[in-house]
Amino acid sequence: MDGGGDVATPVQKRAHEAWRLYKYYLDKTTPHSTYRWIGTLVVFLIYCLRVFSIHGFYIISYGLGIYLLNLLIGFLSPLVDPELDASDGGASLPTRGSDEFKPFIRRLPEFKFWYSMTKAFCIAFLMTFFSVFDVPVFWPILLCYWVVLFVLTMRRQISHMIKHKYIPFSIGKQKYSGRRSGAGSGGSRAD
Repeated sequence: MDGGGDVATPVQKRAHEAWRLYKYYLDKTTPHSTYRWIGTLVVFLIYCLRVFSIHGFYIISYGLGIYLLNLLIGFLSPLVDPELDASDGGASLPTRGSDEFKPFIRRLPEFKFWYSMTKAFCIAFLMTFFSVFDVPVFWPILLCYWVVLFVLTMRRQISHMIKHKYIPFSIGKQKYSGRRSGAGSGGSRAD
């Protein structure tokens, strides 16, 4: 065997097969967003139950909250920031009623938002089993600081949305209120 062929050990083959199986089932969850978010809610509740039952690891929860806030900002932000890319003439959000409709494309898509959030909860949950991460802190100060940070960040994000006239959510099917075509064709018919 003098070739440069990549010879994988049985452990590497098993690990690769496990990774492929994991990715397969992860891909199968893509269209089932409601069930994915319910699963994340269950993981979140388990994490909260663990933190509250052992009365510790508040610094892990604070770090988790900061990370989730960062994910939320990415989820609510457009892929192309109109303030930064106004000069290049590329894709931008419509600012006037006469502008062409351009769909809202998120900087962080929903699936990646969900996946990152779920991974963060799982990692934080695992960290609660190691006492090295249980740093003694006065948790009400951390909570107050996080709430202030959340309010200031969301205020900035909402003002950005108002300034550039975009809404990162689509609620239901868009309805158009146009006139009906044909004067006599709108009546009821008997079967």
